[in-house]
Amino acid sequence: MKSRLAVNLEYGALRGACALVNAVPYPLAMAAARGLGWTLFRVFGFKRARTLARIRAVFPEMSEKEATAVAVRSLQNVLQTGVEMMRAPHLDRAWMDRHVVDGARYKEKLQAYVDEGRGVVIMVPHSGNWYMAAWSMAKYGLPLFAIAARQRNPKLDAWMKRQYGDIEVLDRDCRETLVRIKEKLSAGRAFAILPDLRVRKPDVPADFLGGKANVSHAGAMFAVRSNAPIVVAQMRRENGRHVFNHIATLRPDPGAADKRAEAARLTREAMRLLDAAIRERPGDWYWFNKRWILEPV
Repeated sequence: MKSRLAVNLEYGALRGACALVNAVPYPLAMAAARGLGWTLFRVFGFKRARTLARIRAVFPEMSEKEATAVAVRSLQNVLQTGVEMMRAPHLDRAWMDRHVVDGARYKEKLQAYVDEGRGVVIMVPHSGNWYMAAWSMAKYGLPLFAIAARQRNPKLDAWMKRQYGDIEVLDRDCRETLVRIKEKLSAGRAFAILPDLRVRKPDVPADFLGGKANVSHAGAMFAVRSNAPIVVAQMRRENGRHVFNHIATLRPDPGAADKRAEAARLTREAMRLLDAAIRERPGDWYWFNKRWILEPV
């Protein structure tokens, strides 16, 4: 547990940053995030050696200049995502209409799966603003829920839950959550999940970014048990706007005798699709992840 002093200092710093970010126009806040990302990486060398090594390991053909450009864009994207998280309560339907390309059309596409009555599992990686995929679909009326880990700082945890807005968030560490996820899918809800790419125990080894990722099969297993489709998607930043990229829809085999094997198959296929999408636009991917997915567990 954190001390009361640490809890209050962290929360105070966060609220101060929120006040500053919300006091300036959105374009200016985003420009400042891009400038900070450029400065942190190019001037101060923020995690430079480690990040460039990761990028070059996946793209050995890249020059140092190209790999640096990917790293800078990735860091800028993370900081822009932070800005949007701080401004989340003000991102209403009208804002989505201006900043999310064809958001209403994508919502109707997902709604069609929901209307089948078995729910839908939406797998979105740490690419672009992954939160925006959920925020926008929820604002357009998709019955969406997700899971999240509890933050060590209780005030930060409460703040995060407020920022999720219209999305119902279940506690990942609660024993009842698995049952509630199945119930909600069976009731025809949409379940948004970030694939856990480096779980602590051996799970599904999947080819990913030129190595092996130890991927959780949980998301796919929910789909298998509910016979729900899996939408593999990502959120891209393009010219200051967000694009919901629907990569593919995977369907569980309802006759599969071994549900664990079927979930593993779907997990590997989802990772194959995400791998191709990341390779196409590597600057959108989160290369600064603390638990790097291709390191041994």
